[in-house]
Amino acid sequence: MKQTKFKFISLYGSCFIICLIIFLYPIIAVGQTPEPNSPVANSLLMVVGEVEHPLRLEESDLAKLPRRTVQVRDHEGKEATYEGVPLVDILQLAGVKFGRELRGKQLARYLLVQAADGYQVVFALPELDPSFTDRLVLLADRRDGRPLSAPEGPLHIVIPDEKRHARWVRQVTTLRILPAGRE
Repeated sequence: MKQTKFKFISLYGSCFIICLIIFLYPIIAVGQTPEPNSPVANSLLMVVGEVEHPLRLEESDLAKLPRRTVQVRDHEGKEATYEGVPLVDILQLAGVKFGRELRGKQLARYLLVQAADGYQVVFALPELDPSFTDRLVLLADRRDGRPLSAPEGPLHIVIPDEKRHARWVRQVTTLRILPAGRE
């Protein structure tokens, strides 16, 4: 008799959990999807993490920043002209320290660039700082005078002097400043 009662409770409990999941899933999923006109849905780029001023930038915000143009060979070896904003300028807008202020504990922070498909790459902050290097890391939004194609953009990291394009991130969505691991 006890074994039959246990099977009944187990079956009842399993059915209850399945029904609960089916009932709550639409509520949870809707709660994670931004509303179409919300700032999150309209954001082209988010700058978050250890920054003084977290940002949600739109295309119009990027258009107001100083722009640079570079001629490079793309992933397939074809000549291309990219236009965009130096990454350092965007991070400075968020309050990230560069120049004389990038010292001490600030040197133990890094930038994690995240893409829509989950691809991620890391940059040490001095790699982006003009007082440490002449390297340009560009957040491009145009190629050969036109907005980037869907597979490539709307935002794409371009690093003209890198031999391999492994850190040329396509479909950039987030710039995240993080501290290096603590011992």
